[in-house]
Amino acid sequence: MTELKGPSDNRLLSLDFYRGLTMFLLIAEFSHLFTYMVAPELEGSLIYAIGEQFHHVKWEGLHFWDLIQPFFMFIVGVAMPLSYQKRMARGDSYNQIFKHALKRAFILLILGWALYCIDPGKIVFRFQNVLAQLSVTYILAFLIMKKPAALQIGVSVLLILITESLYRFFPLGEFNQAFVPGENFGAWFNILVAGQEDGGHWAMFNAIPTAAHTIWGVLAGSLLMSNKPAKTKLQTLIIAGFTGLIIGYGLSIFTPIIKRIATSTFVFASGGWSILALALCYWLIDIKKYQKGVLFFAIVGMNPLFIYLFSHIGGADLLRKIVLPFSNALFGWSGELMAMLILSSIVLFFLWYICYWLYKKKIFIKV
Repeated sequence: MTELKGPSDNRLLSLDFYRGLTMFLLIAEFSHLFTYMVAPELEGSLIYAIGEQFHHVKWEGLHFWDLIQPFFMFIVGVAMPLSYQKRMARGDSYNQIFKHALKRAFILLILGWALYCIDPGKIVFRFQNVLAQLSVTYILAFLIMKKPAALQIGVSVLLILITESLYRFFPLGEFNQAFVPGENFGAWFNILVAGQEDGGHWAMFNAIPTAAHTIWGVLAGSLLMSNKPAKTKLQTLIIAGFTGLIIGYGLSIFTPIIKRIATSTFVFASGGWSILALALCYWLIDIKKYQKGVLFFAIVGMNPLFIYLFSHIGGADLLRKIVLPFSNALFGWSGELMAMLILSSIVLFFLWYICYWLYKKKIFIKV
């Protein structure tokens, strides 16, 4: 189970693994596995401590789970130069590729928006989820993808600085607390677009500063596609990653690290971790050739849009209802909490198996 055959040849295995692992963790959330890991009866245990890292920080700070969306946006950027090169090689013009990028961004935006309309059963205007945010970061990164690296870095930093300035200096009346929940520019922008503030204080405007993640992904992808020695590529990724961490954590005494409104320090810190995660995958898988188990995660990343939407719109809950009576019959003796942990693990396995079945049938759903 080590041979990787996907919709294209000459795959970058480290990227396949990185994307697949990220998607695997995303669908694990829909299985409710992480919810049961922080059950009150587990408080103080190692499982509880690990489980906490798979939940967002309430406001200021950074848990591992706060990195998943940056990881995904960064990964999309890494894949963009590879996709662009393949389309050019098969004869597509820049205009054709640009039209495809616009179409893809529009579809992602519509899908992301539509997910918010399902539960209330009415039209609402919210765009905070990963698909809607990605539609913006993707097209911004595409527009400058062929520009010099220095210009791309400059644009990414400019977007971050613009956001920082808006939070600090934009005149908002009562919304004048830059980094206070519900009283900042992000909250004001939410009300402007949707008519109300998000209950969890997630800001729609986050798509602008976090475009840096996708832009940095494009730069990383271009680096990995270059003819530079593998050692040079790895060193460049490591230096870039640690630079992001130094800036992000170093400036956090002035601007707090807050994912929900994507502060400048959050973008730099999470971007640094995203780059270092790619560096680690690249070193282990593409340089050291430790490739056992890559396929297990990679196949989840080959149908990311499908499995995300399937899980989000109730597929995971449907699987849970189907499995529940059989799981209780087999594992009910272990206690309620353990039975729920086992049930969630089984649901996660079935979500993975759907991806595996699609992979075996060579079905790859893309936009």
